[in-house]
Amino acid sequence: MSTATDATDAAGIAPEAAPGYRARHTLPLRVEAMRQLRRRRTLVVGAVLAVLPFVLIAAFAIGGQPSGRDGRVTLIDTATSSGVNFAATCLFVSAGFLLVVPVALFCGDAVASEASWSSLRYLLAAPVPRARLLLSKLAVALGFSAAAMVLLPVVALAAGTAAYGWGALQIPTGGALPAGTAVERLAIVVAYIFVGQLVTAGLAFWLSTVTDAPLGAVGGAVGLTIVGNVLDAVTALGHWRDFLPAHWQFAWADALQPHLEWAGMVKGTAVSVAYALVLFACAFRHFRGKDVVS
Repeated sequence: MSTATDATDAAGIAPEAAPGYRARHTLPLRVEAMRQLRRRRTLVVGAVLAVLPFVLIAAFAIGGQPSGRDGRVTLIDTATSSGVNFAATCLFVSAGFLLVVPVALFCGDAVASEASWSSLRYLLAAPVPRARLLLSKLAVALGFSAAAMVLLPVVALAAGTAAYGWGALQIPTGGALPAGTAVERLAIVVAYIFVGQLVTAGLAFWLSTVTDAPLGAVGGAVGLTIVGNVLDAVTALGHWRDFLPAHWQFAWADALQPHLEWAGMVKGTAVSVAYALVLFACAFRHFRGKDVVS
């Protein structure tokens, strides 16, 4: 059984709209945003990201001076130099996996959760056009994903400044950036990390339209992202790794150098956006012809 709620019915004939009906007025973004904001998983994700900087501060206080592994110089070596350094360190340790989880959760849960609650068919029967439903869900999911990525560095900057003081960003390989400039560079870093996570968002959102199990969509997106990271570690692939989004996930480090370099981030952005557009298109195409029975 399918729910006929789009601009045409099963026979391809456009039904007559009810007086006063406007498709763009159905399922307003503010309504969808408030529904998602009140959900427990949203509050849990926000709490985890807000608490992480304090956990790291406690770990540094207990363990002493932080240092990188295997003699490599990383941002962790300068974590306690200033609040800006601490914020950059939090992004460094979380960008590879932790920030993947909220993106996969918000986007993978968007449509599948409605199906698992058996409320999706009622939303479509409201009537909310399918394209409008997906656009609203996707916009809110991406908005919450962006908010999660902003929350972590903002809390880390505030907590780090309170713990280690306000000062210049000490670059591990030598040199420093004035605090004001460093904050601007961190904003670029956060924006790039968000763009890089669009691939995970696309995977999760597409899987959310394919399955009625939210955990399957979320877990599938996280799993495929991990597979991408594993493939990037296979140096035998050579230049083929340039086509993997994971290959460019730390290109934002070029923004934390005395002279800002854009080349790596531009390439990473192009790869991520290309994959994301294809995946989002697959989600809309699949959901448009999907039988909605739950």
